[in-house]
Amino acid sequence: MKSSPANSALCLLLCLLAISSSMASSTGAGTARMADRVVRIPGQPPVGFRQYAGYVTIDESRGKAFFYWFFEAMRKPTEKPLVLWLNGGPGCSSIGFGEAQELGPFIVQKGKPELISLVYDIICAESNLLFLDSPEGVGFSYSNVTDVLGDHATDCSAISSHKFLINWFKKFPQYKNHEFYLTGESYAGHYVPQLANVILDENKKALKEDHINLKGIMIFNAAIDDETQSKGMIDFAYSHALLSDQAYHKIIQTCDFSKVNLSDACNEAMTPYNKLYNIIDMYSIYSVRCGGVNPCQQIVVTEYFNRRDVQEALHANVTNLPYAFSLCSNAVSNAWNESAQTILPIIKKLIHDQIRIWVISGDTDGRVPVTSTRYALNRLGLNITEDWTQWYHYNQVGGWTIYYEGLTFVTVRRSGHQVPTYAPKRSLQLFKHFLANKKLPTSSF
Repeated sequence: MKSSPANSALCLLLCLLAISSSMASSTGAGTARMADRVVRIPGQPPVGFRQYAGYVTIDESRGKAFFYWFFEAMRKPTEKPLVLWLNGGPGCSSIGFGEAQELGPFIVQKGKPELISLVYDIICAESNLLFLDSPEGVGFSYSNVTDVLGDHATDCSAISSHKFLINWFKKFPQYKNHEFYLTGESYAGHYVPQLANVILDENKKALKEDHINLKGIMIFNAAIDDETQSKGMIDFAYSHALLSDQAYHKIIQTCDFSKVNLSDACNEAMTPYNKLYNIIDMYSIYSVRCGGVNPCQQIVVTEYFNRRDVQEALHANVTNLPYAFSLCSNAVSNAWNESAQTILPIIKKLIHDQIRIWVISGDTDGRVPVTSTRYALNRLGLNITEDWTQWYHYNQVGGWTIYYEGLTFVTVRRSGHQVPTYAPKRSLQLFKHFLANKKLPTSSF
C-alpha cells in the first residue's frame, strides 16, 4: 500500500527530528568533553596523547560530583580497551596514588613537584586509562552536603561509581562500546568486584545506551575476605621471621579471626604483631622503613595537587573545597560504616557470568600478603587447571601463577603492596597479557 503525502511528510519530519536530536546530543557531549580537555599540566613533558580531567555529576540534589582524570591510548585509542583504576583505603585517591605514583602516565618526581613521563612502562600504551576518586570526600570528589557522608559503605559506593560511569559515557560516547575492564589494588578488592556486580545487574535492565561492555577485572594485593586476611597476615609475619614462636602460637591459640570483633585477649596477644608496623615497612617488608612506599614522594604528590595552577589545569576544586587535597581522607575512612566481611560470593558470581578475573599478589607485602590471598582463593573451591608455574619477564622469573577455572592468580617477586610502583615493567606485562587474555610466558624470552 502506498503512503499518502501526509504520511510521507510526517515520516520525514520524525526522521529529521531524530537526526537533529542525535546531533544535538553529540554536540552537547563534545562541548562537555572539550571543556575537560587538559592542555598541559605544570611540569609536564611533551606527550603524544590527549588527556581530560574534571567532574561528573552523580547527584544534583546533593551537589555530589566525582573527579576523574582520563588518558587516551598513545596509539589507536579508538581500537584500545578502556581501563578504570581504583585505589583502596577506603578513602585513598586514585589520582594521588594510582596516577601520580603507580601507573602514570605521569609520576610526580621524588624531591620536587614536577612530572615525568614513564615512557618505558606506560600503561596507556595498551589502553585508554581512566582514574576515579570515589566516593565523595576522596581526592577532589565532593558533595555539598557536608554533614552527611552518604556513600561510606562499599555497596553504596559501587552504585555511585556506576552512576559515574553512565554519565561519563554520555560525555565520552565514543568509548561506550569498547571492552571495559575494572582494575585496582588493596581495598579495591571490595570496590572492584562490587562495582562489577552492580554493572552486571544494571546491564540486565538498562537501556541499550546505558549498557557497559564489562569484560574483566584485575586486582592487586586484594583485600577480599576478612577472616583469611587476618590469619594470612599472622602466618606471613611468622613465616618471614617477624614473629617469635611464642608470640605466633599465642595469637593462633587466642584469636578467632572469624569474629567481626576480636576479644580483649586476642588484642593483647596481637601486640607483638601490631608493633611491627612501628619498626618496619609492613607494606614492603624488605624495604628500608621510612613510612610508606616513598614518603618523600607522597609529600611531594600532596603538595603538587594542592597547587592552584595544577588544580586549574586539571579543572579540579572548582567549588573551593573547605579542605586541602590529601592522598587518603581520614574523614572517609573513619566514617566507613559498613564493609562486607567477604567478597568471595561476588567473585563466584562473576566467574559464573564469565567475567575474566586476575588476582595479583606482590610477595613482600605484609599488609595484604600472598598467604591471605591464597587462603581466600582456596575457599572458592575452584578446580585448578594449571598449578604453581613460574612466569618470566625476559630472562628472569617474575613470579608464579595458578590457573583456576575462571580465575588467574599471579604472584610478583620482590614486590610490595603497590605492585606497579615496585615492579612497573612487570606490571605492564601483566596488563598486556590480561587485556589480551593470554597466559604469561613460562620460559625466558
